[in-house]
Amino acid sequence: MLLSLPLRRPAAPRMRLAQMAATMSSSSSPSPKGASSINTIPKSWTYTSKLPADSFFPTPADSHKTPRDQIGPRQVRDAAFTWVRPQPVESPQLLAISPAAMRDLGITGGDEKTQDFVDTVAGNKLHGWDEAKQEGGYPWAQCYGGFQFGQWAGQLGDGRAISLFETTNPETGVRYELQLKGAGLTPYSRFADGKAVLRSSIREFVVSEALHALGIPSTRALSLTLLPGVKVRRETVEPGAIVARFAHSWLRIGNFDLLRARGDRDLIRKSATYVAEDVLGGWEALPGRLDDPDQAVNSPAPGRGVKVDKVEGPDESAENRFTRLYREIVRRNALTVAKWQAYGFMNGVLNTDNTSLFGLSIDFGPFAFMDNFDPAYTPNHDDYMLRYSYRNQPSIIWWNLVRLGESFGELIGAGARVDDEKFIAEGVKEEEADDVIKRAEKVITQVGEEYKAVFLAEYKRLMLARLGLETYVDSDFDDMFSSLLDTMEALELDFNLFFRRLSSVKIAHLDTQEAREVKAAVFFYQDGVTGSGGEEEGRKRVGEWLGKWRQRVLDDWGNGTMVSEEQDRERREAMKKVNPNFIPRGWILDEIIKRVEKDDEREVLDRVMHMALHPFEESWAGRTFDGVEYKGDKEEETRWTKDVPRMARAMQCSCSS
Repeated sequence: MLLSLPLRRPAAPRMRLAQMAATMSSSSSPSPKGASSINTIPKSWTYTSKLPADSFFPTPADSHKTPRDQIGPRQVRDAAFTWVRPQPVESPQLLAISPAAMRDLGITGGDEKTQDFVDTVAGNKLHGWDEAKQEGGYPWAQCYGGFQFGQWAGQLGDGRAISLFETTNPETGVRYELQLKGAGLTPYSRFADGKAVLRSSIREFVVSEALHALGIPSTRALSLTLLPGVKVRRETVEPGAIVARFAHSWLRIGNFDLLRARGDRDLIRKSATYVAEDVLGGWEALPGRLDDPDQAVNSPAPGRGVKVDKVEGPDESAENRFTRLYREIVRRNALTVAKWQAYGFMNGVLNTDNTSLFGLSIDFGPFAFMDNFDPAYTPNHDDYMLRYSYRNQPSIIWWNLVRLGESFGELIGAGARVDDEKFIAEGVKEEEADDVIKRAEKVITQVGEEYKAVFLAEYKRLMLARLGLETYVDSDFDDMFSSLLDTMEALELDFNLFFRRLSSVKIAHLDTQEAREVKAAVFFYQDGVTGSGGEEEGRKRVGEWLGKWRQRVLDDWGNGTMVSEEQDRERREAMKKVNPNFIPRGWILDEIIKRVEKDDEREVLDRVMHMALHPFEESWAGRTFDGVEYKGDKEEETRWTKDVPRMARAMQCSCSS
């Protein structure tokens, strides 16, 4: 049901549900002390200082003096990026910002009203570049390739994304890379135009921040800007837009795919070193093997504390730092895909160029949150083979990570010799190839076992919390998780609405099977049960599951036969802090797109962003957030948090953006 991989079910640790709920709740603090304008936030260009530039433009000045319309698509070799500035635009209109993104970047609230802010997020202002001296920090676009729908696609790269600079928040010490999507042609645009349409830009702007607020690792969105003078041809002619977005790193598996395809050993090593030292905190921060089931769960390395089978291989003692780098990237992605599965999120296009080395949800096209639970559902109507369906996401991410392992093959297969000068200069000799390949394959197999173990441990942790349970027992996977999902699928119940509504159910109201069957109606759509068996069968089936769940709550929170009113209230409150009341579903985003494009509404973007940033609240309109009363729209909130309209369930969309 959950995976197409044969996964074991290791025990999960005990964790206070209220403690987990606190970590899931979205923060909404005022601007941090020392917040600055977009002009004065710290800026750096570490990526471009550490890795080789496109030799066609060896310096920023070479790119800057070239007419912008002459910087177009071509093959770029022996380079990690190309210097390229955004295409200037006329009269950009800032439609919306994310207050949470402003805080996290250290930008003062209200700075979005300045012309400098608007010019920056529209690509009209360069920071760090000295026009008179023709030197300084300069924007760039990444070079990478990728496997798309399982087939090698060759050079891809940032075809419409241009990074401006990196900035480190002085309060948190976290460094982000600020990038514009839809900023014009680059050498990596291939047959496209380097532009982005307002439709897809609204979708990415909202979902980036919504995922982050749910506790799912994601790239972020700072602002959404309309380009009134830019028309973009897709299926029809649409208005153009730019999303200013940011991430800890925009590097993907595709960065290494292309280097491997071209046999660029030197740049693979340089790029891997950059990832370890400048993205993931240094070699010493990378994790060791998971061969001790008693390791602390909350150790600094993600995924510690889960048991895996030990995979023997040649020269076991020769595990090197590049193996640890690979392991870290794998674990980060295992944690993220587990969160996708637990919250019913689907990316829609999990190509290797859309798989982040940092473990982020990245590049949002035909994404969706699950409505009616269907493990075969894909939001991408071009995905005829269901390659990127909900059920397949964990195994597809692992497929992508195996491609990364192949790119790292020489480095992880070299074992202890990886830093020998002769090996660095000459690589693997023919007579050594078999041993290097065997060692690399053993490492990938071992890390694959860790991927499955980390995924399952995180998935179970989240599902337990969503069900209001604190301790895992061996029967939970079948009796609680799989049984519930099978019931949801058969009856066509809404995935996220079920958990939110379960968060309000009192245990005292489930004493008998008859009472449980009455309560089952809470989880049905108002238009009835649309799945197999009808309402009568649906009440019976949900009632039986509620009986098993009731007993687990009694065991977990009480003495096995009862829980106090205070304990049950605590459970319900904790559940509401991990089960969102609002998620940006496809039909909601479609409504917003139409209202912005056709009716020129702007305030609706602020309202949906506010709800996305506070997804666990019971209500929003008329309440105070950070000392400020939020007006909102109660009727709109009610519609967006109730049943999905029947004709809008399980929507699909194209990759066109």
